[in-house]
Amino acid sequence: MRSLPTRRIAAVALTAAASVVLLAGPASAHVTVQPGNAQQGGYTAVDFRVPNENDTASTVKLEVNLPLDHPLASVRTLPMPGWTATVEKSKLDKPIKVHGNDVNEAVSKITWTADAGTKIAPGQFQEFRVSLGPLPTDTDKLIFKALQSYDNGDVVRWIDEAKDGQPEPAKPAPVLTLTKATSSDGHGATATATASPAADGHGHGDSAAKEQAADSSAKTSDSTARVLGVVGIVVGVIGAAVGVLGLRRRNAS
Repeated sequence: MRSLPTRRIAAVALTAAASVVLLAGPASAHVTVQPGNAQQGGYTAVDFRVPNENDTASTVKLEVNLPLDHPLASVRTLPMPGWTATVEKSKLDKPIKVHGNDVNEAVSKITWTADAGTKIAPGQFQEFRVSLGPLPTDTDKLIFKALQSYDNGDVVRWIDEAKDGQPEPAKPAPVLTLTKATSSDGHGATATATASPAADGHGHGDSAAKEQAADSSAKTSDSTARVLGVVGIVVGVIGAAVGVLGLRRRNAS
């Protein structure tokens, strides 16, 4: 008679462990900006990382909206085989000064559309690279609202903004956190901003060093998240197993 409660408790423990495993993946499977931070006032290269969360459909389009309340004068996409990037610009209500020149319009949206035969299949992800700058100095973050379209017609809107003191929304918008620039030259320039500008003389280009730095930071962040996730899963499963074994020994005695 004592075995029935034991079995029920064991089932609950195993179910809890399984829930940890199932929930660990989707919790981090959002459209994100990698790396997630950059210094104010400089130029940087970021990847919009897009995981496929649908088990039966494939991602075929990504739309990323750039904030016009903090416009970016230089926005360039890295060509990606199998995808066509379309850049849309909007006129600014108030011109901004960049390298002493007035800029009256800025990129407001980038759309990547998959060519025939190209897709982000279930269980896969893709990264879309963009160079941005100069980054604003009057805000601590840039929010990029994104729309992810599937070949079955579904559209996931990654547009919700996180609020201080509240849980993360179900579909959070990608956020690039901006930190204060640190420099010894007394001009407040960032490490990326002081890198050699492109040959066009406007400082729009990204050096190979900046590309490598962005890649390294993104990979480090992703690897750390994966390791922590795996450790949490293992601890949960081991705890459940220990509880079940303890109950069995108790019943045997």
